[in-house]
Amino acid sequence: MGLRKKNKSPPVLSHEFVIQNHADAVSCLAMGLLLGLMFEVTAKYAIMFITVQYNVTYTTDERPELVHFYEYGPKDVATIFFYMLIAIILHAVIQEYILDKINRRLHLSKTKHSKFNESGQLAVFYLFSFVWGASILSAEEFTTNPTLLWKDYPHSRMFFQVKFFYICQIAYWLHSLPELYFQKIRKEDIPRQLYYICLYIVHISGAYILNLHRLGLILLVPHYLVELIFHASRLFYFSDENKQKGFTLWALLFILARLLTLTLSVLTFGFGLARAENPGFSIAEGNFNILTLRISCLAAICLTQAWMMWKFINFQLKKWREHIQNQIPKKTTNIKVKPTRKESSKANFVNGAVKFEEGTSPRKRKSKML
Repeated sequence: MGLRKKNKSPPVLSHEFVIQNHADAVSCLAMGLLLGLMFEVTAKYAIMFITVQYNVTYTTDERPELVHFYEYGPKDVATIFFYMLIAIILHAVIQEYILDKINRRLHLSKTKHSKFNESGQLAVFYLFSFVWGASILSAEEFTTNPTLLWKDYPHSRMFFQVKFFYICQIAYWLHSLPELYFQKIRKEDIPRQLYYICLYIVHISGAYILNLHRLGLILLVPHYLVELIFHASRLFYFSDENKQKGFTLWALLFILARLLTLTLSVLTFGFGLARAENPGFSIAEGNFNILTLRISCLAAICLTQAWMMWKFINFQLKKWREHIQNQIPKKTTNIKVKPTRKESSKANFVNGAVKFEEGTSPRKRKSKML
């Protein structure tokens, strides 16, 4: 009997070892932080990583009872770090138990395999974030009254669901940076993914720090819906290339989402905050309503929307060219040239002699017996 060959494990702390075991190492670190809650000495430090910080209690005119709000501060960095670890663990679970099993059945190429994994991960995240964000918006009043987006600014107090939503959003997009290394993303795909990851981090963090969480939330939810449709359509396309109807719906909603983003941004920064009762700059109060920051925020949003539209137009032009190239061979193959009677008769004579087809010979006449 031949000896069974064993797969050699990579050397400890090598690149391959870290890539294969990063989820186990991260889960051990997260478990250690959770175990810190069990001991009195470490509980006060571990709780900063796990629970949402800066809880404040107020009484409002509408609600005489005590209402719990949350503000932001430097301790949020620890909370974001912990939920970034959770995002890495969930990413590995989805990849191993869902996406890898589907990939084995589809037998995709390397390029499609990488894009399928990207769309699979983002589709799950966009679906979860859209449902969560929509549930928060359903309980808020500024969805039906846009003036509340800038009225009584600064909005330094947040409900628990709003703050936890922003912390999870920042944690997820920060976890996408090391995942470029853990998932062995191709070098030609890294710049494209870095662009949108950094844009998400900058815009979401800016809305969180500048107390523009109302505007950020109402812009994120429809944007996530559009991105969900795109990545879901791409997943169906990889399973069957004939399923392309989802891209048409995505194209329509994409343009509407860009118009909604520009409209609400101009209304908030150009009209609402410009006419606010308390313009000024105060870090202690969380007031950033000055002309320089308003113009900077509006310019950042407009430039991002213009860049997204440019990528969208190029994507549509590429699809249109591919569609035309696929139609040209079909038209040429369907056209059959029928030779005319003269051409067929001429084709049978070469230099005045009869030309016979291959495998045929002139029929011999039988000699008559006299």
